[in-house]
Amino acid sequence: MWTMTWTEVAGFITTALCVWLVVRRNIWNFPIGIASNIFFWVLFIRAGLYADAWLQVVFLLLGVGGWWMWLHGGVNRTALVVRRTPVWGWAAIAGFVGVATWVIYTLLTAHTDSTVPVADAFTTALSLGAQIMLNRKWIGNWALWMVADVLYIWLYWIKDLHLTSVLYVGLLTMCVIGLRQWATAVRRPEPAPVAEAVPA
Repeated sequence: MWTMTWTEVAGFITTALCVWLVVRRNIWNFPIGIASNIFFWVLFIRAGLYADAWLQVVFLLLGVGGWWMWLHGGVNRTALVVRRTPVWGWAAIAGFVGVATWVIYTLLTAHTDSTVPVADAFTTALSLGAQIMLNRKWIGNWALWMVADVLYIWLYWIKDLHLTSVLYVGLLTMCVIGLRQWATAVRRPEPAPVAEAVPA
């Protein structure tokens, strides 16, 4: 029998809306995402998914940074546009995910009663890497999200967060759509002044 709480329902709604806005490259994904982070922090703490819980705090901080970058631009305040992930970027993110997985796993096994430390650590590291890429509008962020989402579907199901598991099936589908739409944007770039980055 499925059980769910208001925090899981609220997290479901805000996360789905956030990812839909990311697919559309709409800057409002950031405030909606921050609301989602708060709901899921509460939910994951209660479920004993400690790395995922504290990931929400990091996501909130990265979301604020990404919001500023999308609003004010990148280096030299130039408007951010969707672009391919550079080779050095892939190498840096791969190294980051490896190190972050080890650090998080070590903390989980030493300081918590987590029953899934490897999965919790790896999915957390993948998600952090994906968010960093998203903030830079690197198209490769979708690949990391897809790998993480497949693992999250399984992880949340075995932790009895069934609604959240179903949510990640939907998020995985939106990742495929997002990858296609961002790929089109890379082929046909439409750079806009930073001042026009905020929707009316």
